[in-house]
Amino acid sequence: MTATVTTDPGTGKQARGTTRGSEGARRGIPRIPDRIRRGGLPYLLLLPAVLLELLIHLIPMVVGIVMSFRQLTQFFIGNWGAAPWTGLENYEIAVDFDAPIGEALLHSFFVTCVFTFFAVGLAWLFGVTAAIMLQESFRGRGFLRTLFLVPYALPVYAAVITWAFMFQRDNGLVNHVLHDQLGITDQPSFWLIGDNSIYALIVVSVWKGWPFAFLMLMAALQNIPRELYEAAAIDGAGVWQQIRRITMPSLRPVNQVLVLVLFLWTFNDFNTPYVLFGKAAPAGADLISIHIYQSSFVTWNFGTGSAMSVLLLLFLLVVTAVYLFLTSRGRKGSHA
Repeated sequence: MTATVTTDPGTGKQARGTTRGSEGARRGIPRIPDRIRRGGLPYLLLLPAVLLELLIHLIPMVVGIVMSFRQLTQFFIGNWGAAPWTGLENYEIAVDFDAPIGEALLHSFFVTCVFTFFAVGLAWLFGVTAAIMLQESFRGRGFLRTLFLVPYALPVYAAVITWAFMFQRDNGLVNHVLHDQLGITDQPSFWLIGDNSIYALIVVSVWKGWPFAFLMLMAALQNIPRELYEAAAIDGAGVWQQIRRITMPSLRPVNQVLVLVLFLWTFNDFNTPYVLFGKAAPAGADLISIHIYQSSFVTWNFGTGSAMSVLLLLFLLVVTAVYLFLTSRGRKGSHA
């Protein structure tokens, strides 16, 4: 309610009256539709990402889980909903390690674990070393930063195809350097077949992944105050002591996330072995991602392949949960 003053044209007298107005508008309180519109704007902006997440990840994941309970072979590709329901039979076949299918899956799992351990460890080691070395200002530091990030900027397929040519036995650059120029090997080695294939796969994965670790750690180092290093130098701490007592503890939160991301990317990596070896990877580099692909699209047994995918998903979820629990517990212990 707001008071108004009006003048009578005939008498010239003023009269007071009241007009009904919006008390909320007078106080500056937005109307209900405006409040809803403003509150719903964040959800509206997130809607495209949510829809894409549903279409690309969640819905195919649910479909894959349903497929793992069916006997889905090439005979039911046209109408996979008509495939017989088998329950947990596909899972029993996948985890029967005494049978050929389960034994091959177990071998692939161990190969993937070894590959992930060395690929993630070396990528992190190269990344943290390069980030610490480039922490100080010197001439050419900008050029080295750009050079180190080139593998991360290159398209994956182009980079891996280049490495495949370099690992060729007769005319590859790797054998030319190791055998022809340095004389390290007695004869040119086969890098893309046999037992040496795991070394080639690790080299390509490290070369492709360590720039990401370098980028993350280099950004984290910018947040460490320089006064800490200056105070440590005044107290007589050397370079290694500064790295141990200042740099590495300050990088712990970033390292915890970085190692987890590198682990998930490397353990699930499909593009690198597929482009490097093709559809049939050698036994020494039979990663579980390629193994599941072969079980699904080469042998046309999509039910068993889906069961393997679900088992892989459960394994990664368990490892991630345990890792996050241990790291969060370690953070609480360090702050206590």
